[in-house]
Amino acid sequence: MPLRKHRCRFKSYEHCFTAAEAVDWLHELLRCSQNFGPEVTRKQTVQLLKKFLKNHVIEDIKGKWGQEDFEDNRHLYRFPPSSPLKPYPKKPSYQKDVIKFPEWNDLPSGTSQENIPVKPIVMNSEMWYKRHSIAIGEVPTCRLIHRRQLTEANIEEIWKSMTLSHLQKILGLHSLEEVLDSKLINSKFIIHNVYSVSKQGVVILDDKSKELPHWVLSAMKCLANWPNCSDLKQPMYSGFEKDVFKTIADYYGHLKEPLLTFHLFDAFVSVLGLLQKEKMAVEAFQICCLLLPPENRRKLQLLMRMMARICLNKEMPPLCDGFGTRTLMVQTFSRCILCSKDEVDLDELLAARLVTFLMDNYQEILKVPVVLQTSIEERVAHLRRVQIKYPGADMDVTLSAPSFCRQISPEEFEYQRAYGSQEPLAALLEEVITDAKLSSKEKKKKLKQVKKISCISHFFSALLF
Repeated sequence: MPLRKHRCRFKSYEHCFTAAEAVDWLHELLRCSQNFGPEVTRKQTVQLLKKFLKNHVIEDIKGKWGQEDFEDNRHLYRFPPSSPLKPYPKKPSYQKDVIKFPEWNDLPSGTSQENIPVKPIVMNSEMWYKRHSIAIGEVPTCRLIHRRQLTEANIEEIWKSMTLSHLQKILGLHSLEEVLDSKLINSKFIIHNVYSVSKQGVVILDDKSKELPHWVLSAMKCLANWPNCSDLKQPMYSGFEKDVFKTIADYYGHLKEPLLTFHLFDAFVSVLGLLQKEKMAVEAFQICCLLLPPENRRKLQLLMRMMARICLNKEMPPLCDGFGTRTLMVQTFSRCILCSKDEVDLDELLAARLVTFLMDNYQEILKVPVVLQTSIEERVAHLRRVQIKYPGADMDVTLSAPSFCRQISPEEFEYQRAYGSQEPLAALLEEVITDAKLSSKEKKKKLKQVKKISCISHFFSALLF
């Protein structure tokens, strides 16, 4: 701790420090320590300095300590002139003999009161740390365990598995196989949609060729900010806004795939069953929208923002004579947002319900789910963090890879039940017969063992199935 000269109430003090300086210095030290890390807060540092003051590791500039409270201010402190270390009291060793208390006049033979040998106490650094651990008390012997370095593939797998697990929990399903194919989920899309966003929360694309055409983006801004168009000059003819809207509708109507993609159709439709529970539905839609390709998510964000602003804009002239603005938005863009490959008539009703819900809650739905992001980041940080192992503690040193169960079909189950144990036995039998190193006598012995194993396996198979 750096010491310097300070002034307080017209007096100057040498070799001291302020409370704020102590907090700054110790806080930085703890944050850089591998045993504590950047999670240490300033409040925790102040609490530690309170213990230092109570145990006379430091004292105030007037020599007071113990009862005073340490606060993060300009109050002056110093280190005590003498060491505060005290030996711990030792428990007397157990003795079977009855202890005889000496009389006042009894003195051991060969000694006198004037000449009693006293052994000087010599304290080295090892003894100092063993006997005097004021700040943290008696700490048991421990060793640091460094986790295996996480690769980019490990982190991507954690993001994917935890995101899908969270979605499965919200939907209340035993498995997500009914609503999506996990092999088609790209973990890079999830990470990009979380971190590569603008201040407004809109996804930023790395590949600018997948960006919306400039003329479409200008047209969308024109209607979203109507009548204050910044990119275009004021219209010179009646019906200008209708032509702009038709241009945007034509572009989105000719997309090769709906914005919510074909392979996520069932996942989004399954969320429609939660619309009665609005909070759960919003959270489920948040997760599903994270699975989208970044270019799809960006187009959806810009489209929903434009649709919502047009519906709320009272200065916007009617864009269609036969429909209201809200109904027109839903009917125009529902098919380009949600659609299945089969294009069943029922899809239009489902898409209309989904788009209506998206319009009403787009700001929440197209926002990064903070709870999910925090839980995944904490998981990754935990796996990267240095671990401390104490004697007797059972801690997994290695980082085990995530394991998954795969559901099999009834036909595959029947095949495994009938032939599951026979194929390994056949391979073992073939290996014994073709082994040139074994003599005929040894081969017969091995074949008897194989026969015995085959009988036992058949017996247990009959019991189990």
